[in-house]
Order: sequence, then structure tokens, then C-alpha cells
Amino acid sequence: MLKKERHDFIMRQINLHNRVLSSDLIDLLNVSEDTIRRDLQELSEKGQLSKVHGGALSKSYQSSFNDSEVYAKEAKIIIGKKTIPLIKDGMVVLTGGGTSIIELVKRLPESLNATFFTISPFVAIELAKYPNVEVILIGGIFSKNSLATYGGHVINQLAEINADLCLIGTSAIHPQDGLTDTDWEINQLKKAMLNSCKKTGILCISEKLDTSLRLRVASLENIDYLITELDPQAPELIAYKGNNLKIL
Repeated sequence: MLKKERHDFIMRQINLHNRVLSSDLIDLLNVSEDTIRRDLQELSEKGQLSKVHGGALSKSYQSSFNDSEVYAKEAKIIIGKKTIPLIKDGMVVLTGGGTSIIELVKRLPESLNATFFTISPFVAIELAKYPNVEVILIGGIFSKNSLATYGGHVINQLAEINADLCLIGTSAIHPQDGLTDTDWEINQLKKAMLNSCKKTGILCISEKLDTSLRLRVASLENIDYLITELDPQAPELIAYKGNNLKIL
């Protein structure tokens, strides 16, 4: 595979999943550790990604307040607008982090009166702009890779929450494999979040449909809403219908 092809592949993985692990890229591309290290370094020097220990992060994921860096921004705006009707006055809502969630929060009704728990400092800052929204940032170890709090202390706090609605993004979703991820700690965190809510909504750009990673988070039977930028009747979504999953 030519270097440009490798770079294009790496950037697609980065944009879809917000982060990549060097070990995964080595397996997927069947190249050496040195080759991946050089590729990530070159892409980092070009400003296309942020190189971190063990892999790389999307620039949009690290620059949540820089609109010009948000990947698939228009799709995420559509997803955010579709999600808003799920949030009612008086609700207790639990959110993850990521640019899809931030695009949603930016478009909440100014008069919304609700309580939000979040594991993301970036989301908490956006929520703080709403005068009638109570914001509770769940504290713990801060992940430089996922830009969210995680760990046993966070999971213990989540166990005490009984939220009306949980809203999270996903790295991958598949009709048979359900929600999957690559990071063990974030995987455990998402499982705890799903267990802390009565209803769950997954915000997902269509490019992540029909993709699967190595760690399973939840089956589709555990999800109430799948929100994409597509029309709910789009052929790409046919395989996700059923199991009481409502597609928005």
C-alpha cells in the first residue's frame, strides 16, 4: 500500500472514531510499528491529527469549540436538531462527550429547564450557558484520549444516578454487533452510563453505520433511539429496525 493510501486510511479511521490506536493500525494495514509511527508523525506535522501516546486523536475531537475543525459538522447539526425533541422540561439527562453531543447542546432551547449530568468538561461548559439548566460534571480521572472523566470513582457515581435519558455518541454501530469501541476504560464507562438511565439515545453519523470494533458496549436491544442525519426510511437503516429501536 502506498504511503498516501495509508494516510487516507488513517484519516478516515480518525474521523470516524475520533481516535485510533497504533496497535490497531498495525494490524489493519499489516505494516510495522515504525511505519505507523512515521505516518502518525507526518500527519501530525501537517496538522491533520493530534499524536498521543499509543495512537492519535482527531483534531475536531480536541478542538470542540473550533467549528472549522468539526468533522461532518452539517450531519451533526441535523442529528442535534433531531435529538432535541427527546429532551423535556424537568428531565434528568446524562450525556457523554464528543462533537455530536456538543452540536446538540449548542442548539438546546434557551428556556429549557432540566438537570444534566455529564462526563465531559467541554459539554459542561456549553451547558453552563443556559440559565435554567443545572449542570453536574461527574468527576474522576481525566482521559487525555477521550477528553472525558473515567475510572472506578466515575462508575460509582453513575450507579447512584437514575436519569430519564442518556445521550452518547458511538465509535461504531452494527446491526448484529451493536455498539462497540476500542478503549477498555471508555467501554466500561459507557456500559455504566447505559445502566443509569431509563432511555438511551445514540447519536451517530451515517458513516459509522455497519462498522464494528473489538470491544462490545451494548446490543441494539439495549438502545431506545438511534439518531442519524439520514431519513428514518433510508435503506442504510433497514437492518437496524426492530428490537423496539426507534430511528429518528
